[in-house]
Amino acid sequence: MLNETIKQSRSDKNLDTLFMKTYGCQMNEYDSSRMADLMKEAYGLRLVATPDDADVILMNTCSVREKAEDKVYSELGRYKKIKDKRPDLIIGVGGCVGQQEGDRIQKRAPYVDIVFGPQTYHNLPEMVKQIRRGRVHLTATEMPEIEKFDHLPTPETHGLSGYVTIMEGCDKFCTFCVVPYTRGPELSRPVHDVLDECQKLLDKGALELNLLGQNVNGYRGAGPDGEEWDFTMLLYAVAALKKLKRLRFITSHPMEMTTELAIAFGEIPKLMPFFHLPVQSGSDQILKAMHRGHTRDDYFRMIDELREHCPDIALSSDFIIGYPGETDENFADTIDLVKRVGYDSAFCFKYSPRPGTPASKVIDDIPESVKDARLQTLLELTREQAKTSTKRQVGKTLDILVEKEGKNPGDMQGRTPDFKIVHFQGQPRQIGQIMPVKITEAYAQSLRGELFFA
Repeated sequence: MLNETIKQSRSDKNLDTLFMKTYGCQMNEYDSSRMADLMKEAYGLRLVATPDDADVILMNTCSVREKAEDKVYSELGRYKKIKDKRPDLIIGVGGCVGQQEGDRIQKRAPYVDIVFGPQTYHNLPEMVKQIRRGRVHLTATEMPEIEKFDHLPTPETHGLSGYVTIMEGCDKFCTFCVVPYTRGPELSRPVHDVLDECQKLLDKGALELNLLGQNVNGYRGAGPDGEEWDFTMLLYAVAALKKLKRLRFITSHPMEMTTELAIAFGEIPKLMPFFHLPVQSGSDQILKAMHRGHTRDDYFRMIDELREHCPDIALSSDFIIGYPGETDENFADTIDLVKRVGYDSAFCFKYSPRPGTPASKVIDDIPESVKDARLQTLLELTREQAKTSTKRQVGKTLDILVEKEGKNPGDMQGRTPDFKIVHFQGQPRQIGQIMPVKITEAYAQSLRGELFFA
């Protein structure tokens, strides 16, 4: 009788509100925004700030970092308390943990209605419809080609920046990484689809576009005449779109780095001088064990070539510390690489085995105390480099894309071409404009400046 009551209430009650919980990278942020677009189009749902106010709760998960599954189940425990009070609440778990765990999630947390992977979220409205008709559990973890983009509504803009996924998946199979198993093989969207979505975002008010992919510079999409376009060809085409002021992309893989891409940084004025190129380790021995496909000298050549064509380019990277077998000498090689390159920012993590990866079958033989000490050493170095990078901006006059009002009275906030946050005294009418700002102070995470009029 209770089940019949629940089914009836789900079927009759209007859905009004959606709460999204997102973990992970900009790819996941993009996916979450498209899920929200879908649910808005299908049911008119508006986003709310807390799960207590939601008719539908969707978690978009990431399985890259340590204990990702534990974090998901912990969060679900909080949602269960809400559902105990409101049985008609619909809870869905999507993303990479959803793909990885599948129906195991519903066995452990039977109050979860929907489990879905990254390639099936375009079916969310239909899945919700089935739930409302009374089907208690749905699991959708197939990996079709990226057909989902054919079923998504026109994207919404969020501020002045637009995000466009141009490819998904990964064929690199680094030994530590779960992405090939949760996102599937590399698949690129056709050029026409990418340019069409970019133009729609620009027509809706976006001024800056961010191209996204697990290995974004590995893009290989079908061109207008059926020929294959590489990533650099696509960059030139996107940069030519009307209304675009700035162009960025993330995340790249060193194996897909080309001379043509380095040249593009020097030739495309709208392509901002910021490049995130993960290296993971500075040791050839560890790079080989990780199956990265390149050496430290290969990486140095890439950096030299980038700086040849774009001397002021800001560089960012990812590092994994304490990979199985990492010796003191291996770690010293990583420190040496960081010192030689000189990064503007870096993301540094201790190694933790991810279920189903080749590295998870190898004994994790580095004591946590050693990992902690090495990580702290690397963090201190990269933070010092970041401070040096911001201090170098003092005295310069930079073009700032004004994004929004700041927290302090009269303050405006924007970003430099190399992605640093700048605060300055200005006017709200300047939002959306590119203003010359002379940098006067450098902080740990941001800059302060003054509008400069020659």
